[in-house]
Amino acid sequence: MSKHFLSGNDAFAYGIRLARPKVISAYPITPQTIVVERLSEMVEDKSLDSQFIHVESEHSAMSCAMGASSVGARTFTATSSQGLLYMAECLTYASGGRFPIVMMNANRSTALPWNIYGDQRDSLSLLDSGWIQAYAENAQEALDLALLSYYVAEHKEVQTPFMANLDGFVLTHTYEVVDVPTQEQADEFLPPYETDNKMDLQNPRNLAFSAGPATNTAFKYKEHNGLLNAKKIISEAETRFNEIFGRQYTGLIEKYKSDDADYIIITLGSISGLVKQTVDELREQGEKVGLVRIRYMRPFPNEEISQAVQNAKAAAVLEKDISFGNEGTVYTNVNSALKKFGVEVPVSNYIGGLGGRNISEVEIKTIFSSLKTNPSGVNFLGIGVNDSE
Repeated sequence: MSKHFLSGNDAFAYGIRLARPKVISAYPITPQTIVVERLSEMVEDKSLDSQFIHVESEHSAMSCAMGASSVGARTFTATSSQGLLYMAECLTYASGGRFPIVMMNANRSTALPWNIYGDQRDSLSLLDSGWIQAYAENAQEALDLALLSYYVAEHKEVQTPFMANLDGFVLTHTYEVVDVPTQEQADEFLPPYETDNKMDLQNPRNLAFSAGPATNTAFKYKEHNGLLNAKKIISEAETRFNEIFGRQYTGLIEKYKSDDADYIIITLGSISGLVKQTVDELREQGEKVGLVRIRYMRPFPNEEISQAVQNAKAAAVLEKDISFGNEGTVYTNVNSALKKFGVEVPVSNYIGGLGGRNISEVEIKTIFSSLKTNPSGVNFLGIGVNDSE
């Protein structure tokens, strides 16, 4: 293992090289471009043995990835924002076909207004597409997710495509020191991909066929169970990852000083780092505050979140998303989880970071302070409150 000074994009590309995909379908879009640029360089200098296919659109990128996966090849692609929305039609094909494609999405605001900066409305709008969705906090986790994603997606009990999300610019373009594993370590963790779910002249089968009313639900049920099975496999993968690489991840959520906290912020992605710093500062002042970071939005950590906040006086969901006309998508999912497990903790919703707008430490402190009065409705940071009624 060696240390490198890498951006989030570079780190993810290094992780993908270690995973040895056989096919990479690429269509660059800001702020994802660096990932496929780096991978093209790796293919060119022969440090990665892969077919690099520069396609004409994001829709084609996912179509190409599905074709490669359907013959049993480990595949990778990447996108962002409008590109992700353009390939949305193909996402349900990939999940319904049980093709374990790995895709990095550089989270970016969606138009209009046109904006190249980062929020999470692109990926969160596609939670129902049948893909596993994970959100990295930093460049190290980004690299590690590149390896973990294939382990989970390709597992025979899962067989589900995996979307790894990195906050645009805040994570994709900032640099930090990253531990890069050796190829020998990566190969020990992630064996070559083997599957029966492929086209094979020696064992012909029908893939991606039509299914009428009598059988369609059965296929959707199996697809749903694949995502549910991912919970167990994520834990298995992280245990094995720690044994080989010496880094332990915490499953679907990460708890940070939340066990005895009266007030908790629930969030996801790179903003978690600033929330942790704020928690540390407020703890020094005697405030019992904490963080629950959602690492996976699908499968959703219903039980884990409920257990993490059940003893708090109040919690807030801070997200870079809004489901227009209602509330934040993460907030909706969190409230559903608490209701499912009978947790009666007041939870408020804070919307920030849209279009890359900065979320400050002062604003995070304001959220913690406001939890003592339990505000209701949808709170837009720096703008005001829109009552949910």
